[in-house]
Amino acid sequence: MDTNRLSRVLEQTARSPLWSEPVPVDADSPVALRRLRAELHRPATQDGPPVRAVLLRYADGVADLVLVAHRAVLDTASLRLLVDVLLDRVPADGVSIVAPPETSAVDAAVVKRWREADYCGTAEWAAGDRTAGDRTAGDRTGVLETALAGKAVDVPATLAVAGAIVLGRYEGQEFPVAGLVTGLPDRPAGALGAFEGRTLLVVDASGARSVVELLDGASGPLSWCDRALYRDLTDRSGGRVFVGVLAIATTIDADEYLPCQTAPFPLTLVPREDANGVTLEVRHRLRDVDAATAGRFARHVAHVYAQLCAAGPEPAPTDLELVTGDEVGWLAGLGGPKRTVPWRPDRIDAVFAARAAERPDAIALTCEGESTTYAELDARATRFAVGLRANGVRPGDRVGICLDRTADLVAAMIAVLKADAVYVPMDPAHPADRLAYTVRDAGLRIVVTTVDGVANAVDPAALAGHEGTVAPPRRGPDDAAYVIYTSGSTGRPKGVVVPHRNVIALLAATASDFALDADDTWTLFHSSAFDFSVWEIWGSLLTGARLVVVPYWVSRSPDEFRALLAAEHVTVLNQTPSAFAQLAEADRHRPEPLRLRLVVFGGEALDTRLLRSWFDRYPESRCRMVNMYGITETTVHVTAHTVTRRDALTGSRSVGSALPGWHVHVLDERGRQVPCGTPGEIYVGGEGVALHYLGRPPLTAERFVPDPFTGGRMYRSGDRGRLRPDGTVEHLGRLDSQVKVRGFRIELDEIRNVLLDDPVVRAAAVVVGGDAALDAAGVRIDAYVVLAGGDPADVRARAAKVLPDYMLPTTVTALSALPLTANGKLDAARLPEPSSGPSSGPASGVVQSSGVVRDLSSALIEVWESVLGTAVGPDDNFFHLGGNSLFAVRIAAAMRQRDLPAMPMRELYLNPTVRGLAAVLGGRG
Repeated sequence: MDTNRLSRVLEQTARSPLWSEPVPVDADSPVALRRLRAELHRPATQDGPPVRAVLLRYADGVADLVLVAHRAVLDTASLRLLVDVLLDRVPADGVSIVAPPETSAVDAAVVKRWREADYCGTAEWAAGDRTAGDRTAGDRTGVLETALAGKAVDVPATLAVAGAIVLGRYEGQEFPVAGLVTGLPDRPAGALGAFEGRTLLVVDASGARSVVELLDGASGPLSWCDRALYRDLTDRSGGRVFVGVLAIATTIDADEYLPCQTAPFPLTLVPREDANGVTLEVRHRLRDVDAATAGRFARHVAHVYAQLCAAGPEPAPTDLELVTGDEVGWLAGLGGPKRTVPWRPDRIDAVFAARAAERPDAIALTCEGESTTYAELDARATRFAVGLRANGVRPGDRVGICLDRTADLVAAMIAVLKADAVYVPMDPAHPADRLAYTVRDAGLRIVVTTVDGVANAVDPAALAGHEGTVAPPRRGPDDAAYVIYTSGSTGRPKGVVVPHRNVIALLAATASDFALDADDTWTLFHSSAFDFSVWEIWGSLLTGARLVVVPYWVSRSPDEFRALLAAEHVTVLNQTPSAFAQLAEADRHRPEPLRLRLVVFGGEALDTRLLRSWFDRYPESRCRMVNMYGITETTVHVTAHTVTRRDALTGSRSVGSALPGWHVHVLDERGRQVPCGTPGEIYVGGEGVALHYLGRPPLTAERFVPDPFTGGRMYRSGDRGRLRPDGTVEHLGRLDSQVKVRGFRIELDEIRNVLLDDPVVRAAAVVVGGDAALDAAGVRIDAYVVLAGGDPADVRARAAKVLPDYMLPTTVTALSALPLTANGKLDAARLPEPSSGPSSGPASGVVQSSGVVRDLSSALIEVWESVLGTAVGPDDNFFHLGGNSLFAVRIAAAMRQRDLPAMPMRELYLNPTVRGLAAVLGGRG
């Protein structure tokens, strides 16, 4: 090779020097290959010569000519033209580098669409470890290949459409954007220059256009973005368009071409065409995308590409399958349990009887200082059961239990099961209308209660007077044990019917892993009408442990509850994250740590970052923290994840893998499996699936559906989540109007329908205000109404007769009309700030007979205003001002800091105004 000639031609055509380097080994030796690879991947810059030219001369007389150019200076075709000139394939006369064009035409419609689209997305699916790719990778790029099947008219454009569709499915975008880098067809003959186009292809994946229309639009004259526009896009998308096609890589004769040293997009799709067909080369930035995820993306793109090539005139992007046939089975297994446990279906009361027979003198219940042994609890439950039979209860009848948290509450539950009936827990704190509705809807024969005004009521004291035995139950483990009512979108709650066997399966799935045994002490902290209590009661009593019943007012006071945990040596605690945050704060200042060994979270999403300080006081080796995802319709819990300090530091959203016997699928809106890391709706199958909704066949058919992957039935949760490659699940919130507020499952539509039942309400909207991640206490329910007359406060008062406290809107704001989108839907973003609630004026107007009360009132107003963030009058109701249990705790803490009288939570709930509370606390002082 004439080195001098090469140098002259390079200087003439490209104004670049030639670097000639001897390599003292043969061309096929490992050392030579490493030297060649290093030269190919040495970065190019725009500031240096237009072309970096290096001639590597080997000891056996063979040489490699390596030409590297920055894409902003030379496009692929220009670089190849330079190669042809240097190798005497074409004459050098008239060939020179020219300046790139400054701008080019831009399709305004395309620009408008990508500006309106959420084109960037989050790309949380892109790294298998949930945090990111290899952060130490720098610009290093991984490479993998897969074959492309099918014949496309325009391979790069078809590949770009396929990549955009896959990206859209991965991120739930209807208008995903793909980048496309290619050569322009109108390069002047004999000119070298940066004529590569950077196209932003916006794909309408909503289903409004067929795939043929998309391909026709993509294969025609593409809209080239000028530099400013492309820079604007990449700035707004965090500096990157995530998926792009580099449509410039082919192999010609003996020339070898490396399409890029660093992938221009985090996921760069490179089609390589030869006589054998088209190969898809995927280059992925290791800092953004791990190899396993890049491989899955490549398979899905290839699958969609083949379908695009074979598509007829009708299919829409939503009709295309993403997951291949082989992958469906793998995903179905991925969402199943990683282990199995032996268990035998049984009745709840039968297992309890076995525990009572094994340890009759062991303490089963402790309530306000009084203890009940297993034998005593079993005997009391038997008397209750005889009394129920005497009152006409027959096998399969539904019996209401509307009792405060006492030993009688638990005895009544066991009694109903002993009588071969089905218990329906009801919260005495619920409004009378709601209790009456439950009685009617469930067809309750009797209700065990001390609450006045409840239909078919029987006092537990009357049941306790019966003696005798009850006949063995006729119904088996597959029959109903209880019905728990949950919020319903129709405006009325719906009953979930759960069989005995589901509870036994739940205990079998967790007892060994959680080391549950008779040495544990649990608490009954939650309302019996909240399904978390199912786990608390039966998790304790069916393992022979002791259950400490927490009185309602103690459960409202973190300090008192913490003292109870310490005094009773509680080892197993179950909490919603909101309640636990209060407890952790109360515990932080106590010198002696609690004896807790296991804390189970449920009921609402857990922000693991809140546990960082807890781990400082209670290391992982001392107290295990378990985050569990579950649904009433799937028997309390579905998955479990042990939270580590690392999870707390990274803010993990994992809820773990499925319990033994449970299955989790993540499906799209058509019931198809979605790839790992891709959001979809969570479906739950296996042992925990409830029987049905009570008296609602259409709703049952809609939500309880056949499981085509593992057999049996599965429940459509309405929750959004994704499966990770290790089989764990991440919970991403709701797909519908259902929300979780301080652990309670609430359908916003139920609240809205209750408001619409008010004759003065013409229209209503209900939204959740506040940010749980910033402040759980600040989360509230805001209602907006259009009134035909009357006052918003009266609307709220009437709603309070139907809705329980946790569902009652904090604010009701009257509007002349609800803001709507162009499609006629509620435009929540345009709703004004909610009304701050009633106020009776400043404290200076207060006149009291006692100076102590007057001073205390002023101090209380200052405290309330500082905590609630709104003006407070002496007769304003704490709860009408947006107060809740979390704010109540903060008020109590602020009062302690100011040396004000101690405020028992009971007094605030009974006297929810400044005037009333001051009178009570001042009288004590």
